Amino acid sequence: MSKRQVRLVAHFPGVNSTTVWSDPESGSQIDFASFEHFARTAERGFFDYVFFAEGLRLREHGGQIHDLDVAGRPATLAILAAIASVTEHIGVVGTLSATFNEPYELARQLATIDHLSGGRVGWNVVTSPDAFHGGNFRRGGFLPYDERYTRAEEFVTLAKHLWDSWQTGAVTADQQLGRFVDPALVQRVTHAGPQFDVTATSTVPRSPQGYPVIVQAGDSPAGRDFASANAEVIFSRHTGFADGQAFYRDVKGRLPAVGRTEESLLILPAATFALGDTDAEAREASREIGFAQTTPQTAVAWIEAIWGQELPGLDPDGPLPTVEPQETEQRQGQAATKIDRAARAAELRDRAQRDGLTVRQLVAAETASHTFVGSAETIASEIDRYVQGRASDGFVLVPHLTPGGLDGFVDQVVPLLQERGVFREQYETDAASGAPVTLRRTLGLPTPPGPADASSLRATTERETAEAAA
Repeated sequence: MSKRQVRLVAHFPGVNSTTVWSDPESGSQIDFASFEHFARTAERGFFDYVFFAEGLRLREHGGQIHDLDVAGRPATLAILAAIASVTEHIGVVGTLSATFNEPYELARQLATIDHLSGGRVGWNVVTSPDAFHGGNFRRGGFLPYDERYTRAEEFVTLAKHLWDSWQTGAVTADQQLGRFVDPALVQRVTHAGPQFDVTATSTVPRSPQGYPVIVQAGDSPAGRDFASANAEVIFSRHTGFADGQAFYRDVKGRLPAVGRTEESLLILPAATFALGDTDAEAREASREIGFAQTTPQTAVAWIEAIWGQELPGLDPDGPLPTVEPQETEQRQGQAATKIDRAARAAELRDRAQRDGLTVRQLVAAETASHTFVGSAETIASEIDRYVQGRASDGFVLVPHLTPGGLDGFVDQVVPLLQERGVFREQYETDAASGAPVTLRRTLGLPTPPGPADASSLRATTERETAEAAA
C-alpha cells in the first residue's frame, strides 16, 4: 500500500506576533525582495503553494494604533501577481474577505491572475463581520455576525457562476481575424439573492484550472458546514495529533452528504517549528525563540487583552494582576474569539502558580510554543506520522523569521521527507507540452467540470436565484 503524500505550504506571516523583529536577520514586510526570497525558497523545496495573509486595517490596542503590529500590510492581490511573475511552479494563495469585496470585481481580478500565472491561484475565503474593519468601507459594520457565512456562501456561488460563464471554445482562433469571442458561448450571469443582485457578463475566459482553489479557515459549526460544501483546502488550527484526527474525521465525514469524496478536500493546519542539530538543541532554540517572540511590551498587551482593561504598572517579570477581568475589548483588528474572561484568567493564574511563571514567561508558554521541535529527522518523522495517521494532509508552515525562516526546513527536513517517499522530488509538468501544471493538479484536486453548455448554466442560475428568493 502506497504511503499518503505530505502537502506543504509556506505562510508569509503578515498579521502576526510570530516574527522575531529583534533578530538581525529579520527583514521587511513590504519590500518585494522579502516576498521573492520567501517564495523562491518554498519553490526550491517543492512546496504546494505560498500563502499570504491580509489585514484590512492596522490593529488597535486600547483605542490606539497597536505599535507591536507588523510594519506594513500590503494588498494581497498585488502580491499574488508579483510573486506569480517570479516563480514557475508553486501556487500563490491569498486571503481576501467575502464581506468587504464584491463578487464580480474579485472574481474578475482572481481570474485575471489565474490566467497570468498559468492556473496557480487560490483564494482563502474569510469573513469580516465587525464594525472595526467595516469603518474602512462605505457600509461600515453593516453585516450581523450570524450572517457572515450566508454572504460568503452566496459570494462563492456567484463567483463560480462567473468563472463558469465562458464555455469551452468561446475564444476562437482565426487566421485572418486573430482571436475573437463567440457570443453564443458566453453566458450573461443573472443573480438575485439575499446578499447580491447582479447581472453581469464576465470579461475573462475560464482559466486553465477552471477557477482558483478555494481555501477556508472557519472552525465553528457554520464554518465547518461552509467548508464541506465549498472549500478545497482548510487552513486549520488543530495542531495536536488527537485533536487533528477528531477535526479530520468530523469535517471529512460531512463530505458524502454534499456529494464529495475525502480526496476533494485537504486539511492543512498551521504549524510553527524549531529546528536544531539535536532534539535537545532544538528544545533550547524553541525556548529562546518563544521568549524573543514575547517582548515585555507584547506580554503586557496580551494580558490586557485578556483582562479587558489597561493595567498600568504591570511588571512583565512579575506576577499576574490581582484585579478581576472586565467584559470589554482592548484589542481590535485581529480574529476575535469569544471567551469567558473570568474563567480564562483563573486558568492562567493556576498555570502561573503551578509552574512558577512570570507574566512574560506565561505569555510565552501560552502563545509561542512550537508545533514541531527537534532535529530534522524528528520533525520529518512527526510530520509523516500526522499525515499517515490522518491527523492532517500536511501543514502550513509559519517560520519565525522573514524572509529566511524557511531556509533551514527546506535544506534539512524536505530531503528526509523525500527519502521516506512521502514528498515530491520535483514538480509535475504536462506530459505533452512540458509546461508547469495548475495548482489544482499540484494539490491532486479535481478540476471543476463547468457547465455542459450555456443553457445548463442559465437553468442552474435561475434555479438558485429562485431558491434564494423563496
